[in-house]
Order: sequence, then structure tokens, then C-alpha cells
Amino acid sequence: MTETTAVNTDFTLLSEQEIATAKQLLVENQLFTDSTRIAYMGLEDPSEQNADRLVRVMLMDKARNEPKDVVLDLTRGEVASVIELDPAAVGQLPVLVEEFEMVEAILAEDAQWAAALEKRGLAVDQVRVAPLSAGVFEYPQESGRRILRGLAFRQDFAEDSAWAHPIDGLVVYIDTIEQKVDQLLDFGIVDVPATHGNYTDPELTGPIRTTQKPIEITQPEGASFTVTEGNHVEWEKWSLDIGFDMREGLVLYNIGFDDKGERRRILDRASIAEMVVPYGDPSPVRSWQNYFDTGEYLVGRFANSLELGCDCLGEIHYISPVITDADGNAQTITNGICMHEEDSSILAKHSDDWSGVKYTRRNRRLVISFFTTVGNYDYGFYWYLYLDGTIEFEAKATGIVFTSAMRDERFASEMAPGLGAPFHQHLFGARLDFALDGGPSRVIEEEAVRLPISEDNPRGNAFTRSQTVLATEKQAVRDANQAAGRTWVVTNPEKKNYLGKPVGFKLLPQGLPTLLAAEGSSVHRRAEFASKALWVTQRDAAHRYPTGDFVNQNPGVDGIGSWIEDDKSIDGEKISLWHTFALTHFPRTEDWPIMPVDTVGFKIRPEGFFDRSPVLDVPEPAKHGCCATTTEADGCCGSNG
Repeated sequence: MTETTAVNTDFTLLSEQEIATAKQLLVENQLFTDSTRIAYMGLEDPSEQNADRLVRVMLMDKARNEPKDVVLDLTRGEVASVIELDPAAVGQLPVLVEEFEMVEAILAEDAQWAAALEKRGLAVDQVRVAPLSAGVFEYPQESGRRILRGLAFRQDFAEDSAWAHPIDGLVVYIDTIEQKVDQLLDFGIVDVPATHGNYTDPELTGPIRTTQKPIEITQPEGASFTVTEGNHVEWEKWSLDIGFDMREGLVLYNIGFDDKGERRRILDRASIAEMVVPYGDPSPVRSWQNYFDTGEYLVGRFANSLELGCDCLGEIHYISPVITDADGNAQTITNGICMHEEDSSILAKHSDDWSGVKYTRRNRRLVISFFTTVGNYDYGFYWYLYLDGTIEFEAKATGIVFTSAMRDERFASEMAPGLGAPFHQHLFGARLDFALDGGPSRVIEEEAVRLPISEDNPRGNAFTRSQTVLATEKQAVRDANQAAGRTWVVTNPEKKNYLGKPVGFKLLPQGLPTLLAAEGSSVHRRAEFASKALWVTQRDAAHRYPTGDFVNQNPGVDGIGSWIEDDKSIDGEKISLWHTFALTHFPRTEDWPIMPVDTVGFKIRPEGFFDRSPVLDVPEPAKHGCCATTTEADGCCGSNG
């Protein structure tokens, strides 16, 4: 008799009870003691191979650096696996919140630190220290040890923005297991910038504007979407499940679109699986600066509780995900995910002189978002679903630029007198698990091609396109090329539209620079994913993040570059597509003392997926304003004839 495998269709969010059950299992199996800390806890993705609810837990011992990678089966109430990790080989588990707090406490008792500050006329209690991930550099003595690096800032009073007063020339390295200073490097006294950065101070704001009239967004009949089981969403023709992970933040599952009575799958999974911020100042004080906000710090853990009228406008539905703290206690991020729909300008419009038809339809989009604060920067992660089947992601970067004393304009911008902000990048790595109509994938690179004058093109007006199948994993390591309009089309070669062509979706990159750090550099080895705009790999449940599972102090031995060594076929396979997109930030004076939002992202758009426009059934705009006071003959809003 053939044994059938149950399919796991449980995409509900992790609950407080499940976190309590996980903690209990750890305690009962002697995996959690008084010195144990939880660096990460998250649900494993549902799979066809296992119908149980599985939770992955990364454990560290604050007394001994002996990390463990544990999988718990909550359905069966048992430990599924335990892997003892070697920090010298795989790196460290993510940074703990309590380690941030530990840095200043250790320094407060360190005589060498006090002496370095006294040379500068500073007391310990005047100084804030940013606890920063260490990376991997030419310090063999750091191998296998948990290290944080610290840069100092003077804070003149409790509400003072310390970022305005960097104490340059001084950097400290701290061992968080031994709880002691490992190295203190003093490169000499540098004047501390004096201009304050208190962006709510009337001295900087001037009189607050009184010119803004209220903007009210109302939906008298409520929102057009429905939410069931806490996280399953139906909107217009879209359906999906919303997930949340303390490492990745928002994860979207089972994204589908209803077409002619059929629910058609587009993506099994979509997330921003990694994010890295490398700095470009080569000075010894900060040449090591690069932060993997997802893998080292866990962006989901720092998600904000959003407020109506401040973070979200309109008819809002909030979801409050639950994560764990280091002790294994459930923490609810109240209103951590915001969902609403918003007008998105014109969807389609034409005024036809021959037929007399005047046609206007308005677009709208479903917005699913969260905001996170990682140190000095704040990031918004916004997923947009449009009526025509387009999916868009937009990252919003704001907050406070990381500051330095202004010393070398080749590598930093002067923000205020004597105050610098080093050049840096914000690089995001999207993971898109394509499953068009539930089938396999083929990836095609498409470019515009200019044709020369010839017998076939006598007037030189012709141009065409090239289409190249990316058949293997190494062939699919690609840069963007805006000059050629390079895009990538994912098709299902087994499913045809009514013209007999494979159904597809096209990835439209913005084509901005990817990782600018030199090949061979530490950050390039560790963030290899960010050096190219596109990677495509055979789907593998073990390949969750393009930097590998353990990013903190990992020298770069794991990750997407190692996955493709065998150059496996991706043509006609289940795939994960990995797309890098980036902001390169040369800070402006306008970015100080608090930075207005800057954005970057990408779109995927139907390319032969539908037989015709999927929005022909969108109704006319409601008659109000201009349309309410004129006739159709005036052509204000238009008529469908």
C-alpha cells in the first residue's frame, strides 16, 4: 500500500501559546537553563513533506559560547533535531538586544575607556556608544568569540540627539561572553562637532506651518478586502497569506489571482530575505562598518507598533504578530503590520475620436507594510498589489544618517559645520519563489536591440528584442543593464495562454548600482548576493537566506555563491529567484538632522499570464466632484459608450 504524504496548509501566524509550548519543550529536554538565551525563534515554512507545525530556535549560552540550532515539532510535542554549532566555523548567532545594553555597562567600568574619554575632556556618563556588529577582519584572535564594536557620541542632555556629536578617532571592541574590552584603538583627538541635531527644537524647525488643510481618507462602506483566520487575505481578485518572521519581517505566501473562475498561483513565497548596509569610509576607525540588518540584527524583531494617522491613513486593518524575547517569553508587536487599500491614479484611459467612447478607470492597490528601527535608521517595507496583476515592493529609508567628524570629502558629505556622514549603501535581497499556475519555471533574459541600417532596415528605424534562456544557476548570475532595458521574464513552459505562448511574469529592476565594495573585500565575501542584481537557484528548503543561516561574524563561507557551485539546471525546475536592489547614499545637507524618506524597489508584472487585460471589469469611477456637476457629453469622467 502506498503511503500518502500530508500537505501542510497551515499558514497561520506563530501564537503566544505556541511560543510557551516551545519554551516548555526546551526546558523539558534540558536545552534551556538559567544561562540560555534565545537568539531567534520562527516557524518553519509549511511543506508537502511535513504537515506538522515546526519551530526553529537558535540558542546561545551567555556563560559559554556554545550555540545550538534546534527544531521543535509542536504538533507531536517533541524535539525534532539539535545541531551543535562551531562558532569558529559558521559564525555567531544574531546579536541579542541585551548585548546592545551590555556595551555601555562594560565600558562604564573600564579604566582604559575612562582614560581615553578624559583625554578628550569627557566623562563616561556624557557618552553614548553605538553597539555595532563586528564583521570579519584580520583579527585571528576574534575567531569563535562574540564581538561587538563601539563608536562613541557625546550626548549633552537626555533628549539630545547624540548623532550630532560623534567622538571620532576612537573605536572599542568588546567580547560579550567574557564581558570585557578586547581592544581599544585611539587614533588621536578629533574635535567633536558642536552643532546640535535636535530636529524638534524650535531653533531648527522655525514656526510650524499652519498652511496644511486636512486630508481625510474615508471608505464609508468599509475596506474592500477581507481577512480570515487572522492572516488570510482576499482583495479584488487577489488572495494570499500574510506571514511574519522576527528575522525577515513580512513574508507573503500563496499569492494568487482569480482569472475566469480559476485561482491562479503566482508566487509560493515572497520576502526581503537579507539587507546589508556597507560604509565606504576607509579610515581605520570605520573601514569595518557594514551591518546585515536582517541576518545580524533581525529586522522583524524591531518592528514598530504603528499608529493610525501617523503611519497609516484610511480604513486600516492591523495585524499584531507575536515574537519571542531572549528568555522565551512571547512579545506581541501591537499593530505591527498595517494593511489598507489606496487610490493609485489612472488605471486605463482613452478618448476615442472615431467611436466617441470616452473611457476612464481608476487604479487602486492593496498595501501591506511594516516599519522597523535598526539603530539610527528606520525602514519601511511596503508590498503593493495592483488591480492588473502587478506586484511591487518598495523600501522606504529614513531616520538619522550615521555621522562622523568631517575629515575627507572623498568618502563623506559635510552635513553641518565639522559634521560628516560617510558614503554608504542600503542593499536589499528579495526572495521570490515563483510557481506560475503551480508549475515549473523558465527564466528568460530580455533586452532591447538597436538594429543597424541594412537591406532589411533601409531607414534605420527598426529595433527588436533578444531573449536568452538562463538555463543553469551560474548562467543566471546577472547584472542589470538599463541601457539595454534588461529585464527577466519567468515563464511556466508547461502552461500556455490562448496564443499558445508560455504564461509569464516579468521582473522590472530599477537598475541602480549593486555592491560597490571591492571584490576580495570582507563585505564582498559575506554579501556576495549583493554584488549581482539576479541569482536563480533550484528551490531548496534549506536555502532560506542568500547570506546563509548564520551571518554574524561568518567569514562568507556560506550563502548563495556556495549554493551554485554545482551549476544545477534551473530550466523547467521549481526555482527561487533572488533580486538585489539598492540605494547608494551620498548624504545631502537636506538629510540632516533627520532624513526625509528615500525609496527603492522593483516590480513584477504579468507578461502573457492573462489572455487579455484583466481589468476590463473594473467599474467607472464614482460620480463626484467634476463628474457630479457635468454631463457625460462634457467628457469629464467619460462613459463606456
